[in-house]
Amino acid sequence: MSDSVVSIATTPPSFIRRVFSVWFRHYRVYTKHLLSNGLPPFVEPLFFLVGIGLGLGHYVGLIEGVEYVQFLAAGITVPPAMFTAAFECSFGTFIRLEFDKVYDGMLSSSINVRDLLIGEMLFAGSKSFFFSAAVLLVVSLFKLIPSPMALFTPVGGFLTGLMFAALSLFITSFVTTINHFNFYFTGLLTPMFFFSGIVFPLTEMPRVLRIAAEFFPLTHAANIVRAFCFNSFSGRLYWDLLYIIIFIVVFGILAIRRLEKRLIT
Repeated sequence: MSDSVVSIATTPPSFIRRVFSVWFRHYRVYTKHLLSNGLPPFVEPLFFLVGIGLGLGHYVGLIEGVEYVQFLAAGITVPPAMFTAAFECSFGTFIRLEFDKVYDGMLSSSINVRDLLIGEMLFAGSKSFFFSAAVLLVVSLFKLIPSPMALFTPVGGFLTGLMFAALSLFITSFVTTINHFNFYFTGLLTPMFFFSGIVFPLTEMPRVLRIAAEFFPLTHAANIVRAFCFNSFSGRLYWDLLYIIIFIVVFGILAIRRLEKRLIT
């Protein structure tokens, strides 16, 4: 009887339980200030739609068969997922790593570096899911999304969050001071927002920019989300989905390997 008790007591939690504990820790911290954290995604799309969609829409004709404000409304469900995951796994991860020393206590338990970073990515993906759902709700109130398939848009937000969580963790593995993240956001994420088919279609861009856009992860997420919003599916979406999966796996592995050296030294 005592042997079985000892065996049970020394059995580590399962992989899923360890990853969930990381996710749940971040969830508890985030929901402590739910109003200030959760309100912006409902308000920001209103300013964007009124300021750009309705204003510029008067001067722009149909784009890909729909009004410009509808084209924009479908596109803006994706960037909040990108930015929230990028912030969470760059500034957030760096602060937990270098200033708050949160990971020291977590890694002293049965959680290892892989569990920790997968949990980080999943939490960032969950936040991205919520942000995309919030934007979808707002634009749906204006009846700008015609297809009921748009209900799957937050899934695209979740995948977007995983992509940029993996990329941001990889970037964080190189960063030695928090100010370096300005280069990441200003030099990569902001241009990606404008040249990934969110604000205007890729077909109207010069050939060089169209080719460059194919390498941007946000482009492929926008293609998938817009297909659901307008119920316009094509064979290209298989390539978009494959790109997203490969991107998550490759940068996720690279981030874990690099941060593992940093976390255990």
